[in-house]
Amino acid sequence: MARDSQAALVALNRFGFGARGGAAGDFINAASDPRGFVLAELVRPNGALLEMPGLLSTPELGKQVFDYQFEIQQARNAAKAARSGASETPQGPDPKPQQRRNLSLSSAAKEIDPAMQAQAVDNANAAMTPSPTMQPPTMQPVAGPPKPPAQPLNIIQKTFRAEALARLQRGVVADCGFVERLVVFWSNHFCISANKGALARMWAGSFEREAVRPHVLGRFGDMLKAVEQHPAMLFFLDNQQSLGPESRAGINRSRGLNENLAREIMELHTLGVGGGYTQDDVTSLARVITGWTFAGRQGQLGTPGSFVFNANAHQPGPQQVLGKTYAQAGIAQGEAVLSDIARHPSTAKFIATKFACHFVTDDPPPALVAKLQDTFSKTDGDLRALATALVESNEAWQAPLTKMRSPYEFLVASGRLLARNPEDPARYLNGLNVLGQPLWSPAGPNGFPDTAAAWAAPEGLKLRLDISAQLASQLADRFDPRDLLELVAADAASPETRRTIERAESRQQALALLLMSPEFQRR
Repeated sequence: MARDSQAALVALNRFGFGARGGAAGDFINAASDPRGFVLAELVRPNGALLEMPGLLSTPELGKQVFDYQFEIQQARNAAKAARSGASETPQGPDPKPQQRRNLSLSSAAKEIDPAMQAQAVDNANAAMTPSPTMQPPTMQPVAGPPKPPAQPLNIIQKTFRAEALARLQRGVVADCGFVERLVVFWSNHFCISANKGALARMWAGSFEREAVRPHVLGRFGDMLKAVEQHPAMLFFLDNQQSLGPESRAGINRSRGLNENLAREIMELHTLGVGGGYTQDDVTSLARVITGWTFAGRQGQLGTPGSFVFNANAHQPGPQQVLGKTYAQAGIAQGEAVLSDIARHPSTAKFIATKFACHFVTDDPPPALVAKLQDTFSKTDGDLRALATALVESNEAWQAPLTKMRSPYEFLVASGRLLARNPEDPARYLNGLNVLGQPLWSPAGPNGFPDTAAAWAAPEGLKLRLDISAQLASQLADRFDPRDLLELVAADAASPETRRTIERAESRQQALALLLMSPEFQRR
């Protein structure tokens, strides 16, 4: 069979994370059967699941963070009591300094008054600076105060890094990376933000593992239900605060609805803007999903950190959503609404359009969108069928590679090409922060941008060049960039890219230029 280098580049870049270095032979395999190379990942059993030792369930993580927060609160209370006792102790003419208790938690140190800390630093600096009358003729530079030792990571930071490392390692070692790209797409579609608070950061990885990955090649309706009932999503969009105005809890607490989750379900997760819903539908859906919450530290409603339905917070009675009346009681009412919305024609169109925009081009061919929409509708939201239809469409292979890799895709692709399976996620996490795509931490519920222009701004490209230069300075002596170009693009590399790399002043410069080439940056 003739090898198609251009189609191999499309297979690896558009659908995957790029070729791996070493002896993986990804480009040769993709060139021999481009579509088969991509589709092979879709038929592997449980290929999207991520199960590794040490990765805990959401309730287990919830218990850990609740216990940690309780311990922190106890430490704060102890520190407050110590300060209060010290202020009430009568002072003699020559009082001795109060020795503060050595609390076990690093966070307890933050209880010290910041003004006192600043004053202490100022005093130390003043003591170390000689006065003019004491200044000797020649003076060596005075060292500043020693930096405090780095504080050990707390349980939330350790968990976040462990989850990040597992995800990164999977992306770096995957054959093509198509399934991992699907995970990233759906995780961004149903995004939360780890910046919301301790629970969101603790649960960011488990949310993806439990609510997204099991359904990436399953049914959209199942993923929708799993996502909206996951504690991380409920916390992120404040649904635990939403009370039915006529529910027992709503009446007792004089509080009402929080429409955040209901609005984002319709606007961002399913129907899309202009999808045929009204503000009344949003309000009705918000009533329907009152009582969807998670159990807290005390476990009064269930296992701490688990999804629970709180009947006392649920708005009683039937509700009308999108012209249909739902008379079911309790949790079944909300699940029935989600099931119908998942099958709505507007949802099929919205998902098909967004899917094509992500993988192919910002302005996808109408024929491709129509094909994906039809597949979504006829298969009852079968996402494996949707992904297969995308790969089997001619339009997905004919469109030029005009989209920019996101920062995450760029860094994972770099790790794959340079055969750097991460053992510590810090380099990747720092790079994502610098490039404007901090892991699992978008600025809003609409996720990270997914257009070529969003990641092709001059400042962003300059930062990518800086990171490429750093990688090249550390690794250039291990590789011949000309050989790497054959792994990346082979015959599909442009004459301009080949000339640029061959004429580079050093291996280091050549490697940096390769990482910034269109063949590496575009998908």
